[in-house]
Amino acid sequence: MTSKSTVRADAPLVGDVVEVEFTDLIAKTGQAVGRFGGLAIFVWGPLPGEHARVRVSEVKSNYAIGELVERLETSPDRAEPFCEVFGVCGGCQLQHLAYPAQLQWKRRLVAEALARIGGLERERVLPTIGMSEPRAYRNKMSLVVGGTAQAREFGFYEAGTHDLVPIHSCPIVMPQLDHTIESFRTLANEKSFAGAFREVRHVVARVGRTEGKVVVALSSRERSPELAESAEQIVAALPGVTGLCNSFHPASENAVLGRTTVLLTGEPEIEETIRGIHFRVSSSSFFQVNAVMVTRILDLLAPHVPQQRIIFDLYCGAGTFSLVFAKLGARVVGIEENPGAVAEAIENAQRNGLADRVVFLPGRVERTIRSKPTSSMLRSAEVVFLDPPRKGSDQATLDAIVEAHPQRVWYLSCNPATLARDLVVLTAGGYRLNIVQPFDMFPQTGHVEALAFLDAEGVEPLVFS
Repeated sequence: MTSKSTVRADAPLVGDVVEVEFTDLIAKTGQAVGRFGGLAIFVWGPLPGEHARVRVSEVKSNYAIGELVERLETSPDRAEPFCEVFGVCGGCQLQHLAYPAQLQWKRRLVAEALARIGGLERERVLPTIGMSEPRAYRNKMSLVVGGTAQAREFGFYEAGTHDLVPIHSCPIVMPQLDHTIESFRTLANEKSFAGAFREVRHVVARVGRTEGKVVVALSSRERSPELAESAEQIVAALPGVTGLCNSFHPASENAVLGRTTVLLTGEPEIEETIRGIHFRVSSSSFFQVNAVMVTRILDLLAPHVPQQRIIFDLYCGAGTFSLVFAKLGARVVGIEENPGAVAEAIENAQRNGLADRVVFLPGRVERTIRSKPTSSMLRSAEVVFLDPPRKGSDQATLDAIVEAHPQRVWYLSCNPATLARDLVVLTAGGYRLNIVQPFDMFPQTGHVEALAFLDAEGVEPLVFS
């Protein structure tokens, strides 16, 4: 609690029970936002449009935090959460909000970020494209391992903490992954496997829709001989699992996977098919967690992919978009910092007969894009497609795009704030914002994917049906 001199005179005190009308949600935490005594007040549980009594638990100079005491009005958009640990586990934030309302809220999240940060027109943001079934969509699961040596537990972190929330099922992951959760708990608590799981910190499992096979990486600080010795028996006891790896030497205490991953037994990769391209992807590499929505994004892009012209794919990962662009008739240059992802992209290009249409360059995007002859190829590109991490792109990369001035820029973002920030640079550099299409890549969470289409001044804008 702050001192009296830094708190508004009309602010509530810790312990006060006050009535608040809520107007919005915080994307990261799912907390409802209201105002009382001149302060914003954040409370877990209410929804926008609801009126509630809350007990103030913390007061700062410009906001307060409260706990729900009683809901006085109920929003028509309220839904019954379908997970027993919703509100404790940090994985989902929106299960109590009906799915159509989630889609509307996510559109508003993007529109408000563009208007507030970028000074851009809200009307450019289209209604969010969602899923027909917004559950059981994640093809990758990262479990935290904790508990004691006598009783190992598997679960996710509590919201805003590193406290373990044990789980027995997760309705967000694909069924093949969900079925392994209890199997891991049972196995780890068997006396014969206790040594193998003693140093395991995380379980990362990935499944492919094509064949339904699961590959798993068990992470530890150091390489585990006990894990290697038990690998075949572990795989035999896990339904649908066809490969097991040990990942070790993490770069930091918070890293889920290590810098080194070795195959212990079985297959190291799963297979996924998107728009006719067959990908083989390991448990540790980056690949979109929602293949259904990736297909929807590509369906929107496909009619506009230029034939026999160059597309630059920045932050290309394992080449998901690059290879589909190439199959659709473009010539593609992909740039990716992770050398393992680049190796997978090259292999996937060869596997799909597209090696003559794509070039994958390893390196940091902001450096590689300015190197010769890359900068020369960039000047001849018709489209630059970029899909950066949550922190967005960087000034050097955006400046290079503006200088090369391709006809079109397609920017896919998982963070509306950094998208808006970067669009300011691009629109100041001679591009016009056409539309922004949000996609619900992560249903039941506060995250939203948004695809912005920009055209160089003087270039006829794309038309979307």
